[in-house]
Amino acid sequence: MSLIDQVEAALDSIRPYLEADGGNVSVEEITPDNVVKLKMLGSCGSCPMSIMTLKAGIEQAIMKSVPEITAVVALNLTDIDDPNAVLPENLR
Repeated sequence: MSLIDQVEAALDSIRPYLEADGGNVSVEEITPDNVVKLKMLGSCGSCPMSIMTLKAGIEQAIMKSVPEITAVVALNLTDIDDPNAVLPENLR
């Protein structure tokens, strides 16, 4: 199984939780030094808690399942203090 397939399989294990809040994530790139670059989608793209979702959920799931991965970064994280950040309806 390729590295991208392994990463996608790890993401599939947590996607139902992201989708329950109206969000998702897509793999944009895996660099030659095994850094996964993600894009936060849907409500994950504008949620002030997206850094927590990335660190506590997504990064942990990927790095636990695919030990070759050295880091996980999101290309479009919303800052927790961003005045335009929007919590998903069910988290308000």
